Amino acid sequence: MKFAVHQTNHIGARKYNQDRVGYAYTNDALLLVLADGMGGHLHGEIAAQIAVLTFMRAFGRLKDGRVKEPEVFLRETMRAGHDAIFDYARQEELGGSPGTTCVAALVQDGHIWWAHAGDSRCYLLRGNRVADVTHDHSVVQQWADWGIIGADEMKTHPDRNKITNCLGGMEDIFYVDVSPPTAIHSGDTLLLCSDGFWSPLTDEEMAKLSSVPDLPERLGELAEMAVFRDSIRADNTTAVVARLGEQEEEHPTEMPMCIMLDERPAPKDF
Repeated sequence: MKFAVHQTNHIGARKYNQDRVGYAYTNDALLLVLADGMGGHLHGEIAAQIAVLTFMRAFGRLKDGRVKEPEVFLRETMRAGHDAIFDYARQEELGGSPGTTCVAALVQDGHIWWAHAGDSRCYLLRGNRVADVTHDHSVVQQWADWGIIGADEMKTHPDRNKITNCLGGMEDIFYVDVSPPTAIHSGDTLLLCSDGFWSPLTDEEMAKLSSVPDLPERLGELAEMAVFRDSIRADNTTAVVARLGEQEEEHPTEMPMCIMLDERPAPKDF
């Protein structure tokens, strides 16, 4: 499979970096996963780590390099991550459960599937525009759907960080949205990002990632811009992109390759 993957991460103005990212691939499939942990003293970064590791392990068990039922794989793996977080909380006697949003995208057989819980997003960028994007599980998204607030207000509303669905958190309030398959166009760019990345930026700014030649540099610039705009309120700001097409590098492998991407430590002077 031909693709290029790049990531960016900034702790923002937070004390801890609770975002986690990973990707995995075979000759026939590519998986991207991003999780944005929550929970403060309950260690949301652990929930995020569990969510991403659950996907990496499930993908690593593929026997023929392909996912047989992509929608089932995405839904069941995210559910397994949700259950694993509660198992960890019980074993460690945390007195509660950390939570995390999660978004995952699978590329296979000329199509893309994505799944999510929470307000971390997957964007399909094509020709300098947003061709598709996940639908947030959040309070402000519900209000926008009901016509109570407008799309612009979603990014500035004081309740914009309140989500209605996540892995961990509350055991019985959990569900996974999985998209139908979308055909790939050569040059398509997948962007998975936490709300710290997408919230301060415009769709137009993010959409340009589909065509810039210096993708890693521009991705890093957008993360810095997001942190600058939110200033002392800046959240952990994380994104991973995959550009697909014949112009990208081939990644031949004899077994599933799973890579956990690094989070950046806090700058000393922030």
